[in-house]
Amino acid sequence: MQIIYPDDYSSQARPDETFAQEYFCAQQNGINCLLLASEAAAMGKYKFSGVIEPDIPVIWRGWMLNEDEYRQLARAVETRGGKMLESADEYLRNHHITGWYEHCKAFTPETVLTTPDADFDTLTRQLQWPAYFVKEYVKSLTTSRGSVAKNADEIREVLKLIAHYRGTIEGGVSVRRFESFVLDTERRYFVLNGKVFSADDVVPEQVEAIARCVNTPFYSIDVVKNTDGELRLIEIGDGQVSDVKEWDIEKFVAMFG
Repeated sequence: MQIIYPDDYSSQARPDETFAQEYFCAQQNGINCLLLASEAAAMGKYKFSGVIEPDIPVIWRGWMLNEDEYRQLARAVETRGGKMLESADEYLRNHHITGWYEHCKAFTPETVLTTPDADFDTLTRQLQWPAYFVKEYVKSLTTSRGSVAKNADEIREVLKLIAHYRGTIEGGVSVRRFESFVLDTERRYFVLNGKVFSADDVVPEQVEAIARCVNTPFYSIDVVKNTDGELRLIEIGDGQVSDVKEWDIEKFVAMFG
């Protein structure tokens, strides 16, 4: 495996502080690590700190990228003789809820996929759910307001705030049936080339079952216990832009060995 990390805006010789520990750990484990010039990439120019080796898959470990940004990164890697582990289509299948929801419906809250200008008054009258968890195709509202809405006006309020803080609504809108979960029970698993990895080496059968529904090379699975003690799927994420959360960095990097 080869890994590209974002550099520090103030010094192209250093990785971004958020990813520095992982970068140096990967280097120490013999992984070819390159830095992407973040400032240049923001202007559509892709510069790397080293040589991309042919015939060894490349992954990105950095900030979330939209579709155009990922396609540009993949093209830049290809022009230098390399190839991303994941195509742009595979990245989006992990990154956007539209790519995985239909395959994982049995494990996750019921969801309606729609547009920001949808008729939410009619939608809520039809659904009659006690509450709604509102997000775009990627992110929910992470401020103290949160993404839970009780009616159409609150759905519009949440979407307005997401657009304000993110600068856009990526993809579209996900209106999910609100379920009650137990605090501090959320766990993240990673799946690389069909194998499920866990922070504590324990992989529940429910997580294995979810993994059998998704056939992309590298993704994360977030699950949480509901108040009945059942594991529920919160979301699938692309592994390249998923935080390690409760994972030990060395254990995470060992996946790529």
